[in-house]
Amino acid sequence: MGGVTHLILMCGLPGSGKTTRARSMAPSWSALRLCPDDAMVALGIDLSDEQARDRLELMQWDLAQELLGLGANVVIENGFWCRSQRDQARLRARELGVAVHLDYEPIGIDELWTRLQRRNAALSPRAPTVTWEQLVKWEGYFQPPSADELALFDPLPGAGPMPPWRVKLGAVAP
Repeated sequence: MGGVTHLILMCGLPGSGKTTRARSMAPSWSALRLCPDDAMVALGIDLSDEQARDRLELMQWDLAQELLGLGANVVIENGFWCRSQRDQARLRARELGVAVHLDYEPIGIDELWTRLQRRNAALSPRAPTVTWEQLVKWEGYFQPPSADELALFDPLPGAGPMPPWRVKLGAVAP
């Protein structure tokens, strides 16, 4: 990765593949992966506790900034549903002199639901599941990044050819 520190923001709704991609990316980037869901489960916090999630995400963001300042690469799996969250992280990373990347793959709600049904079925009986009603509600909150916004982020080095969805959105090729 050549002396440049990288922050990778994983953007998308549940079922969009953020965790799968982040788990794959983190070792290849020698990056620390910060996942609020994993931390909440480890701490015994209900995943639907939004106040606890907000506090945990702030703690993880503080840790990420400290690590980035020390030259460590970081992958954050918050989902970054709002443009303002993505802007704040991108601008702060720029202040730290860090390359900042947005990992986003647009997936329709029907495909998300199919994936979540498979995930729900594989969970232990006591694990929280995502319902169709929750997914529809969350989709209403989600602000997908526009082509103009995607162009504000650094391309992922070594990512190979640009994914078709980025070409379709008009993002600049690496």
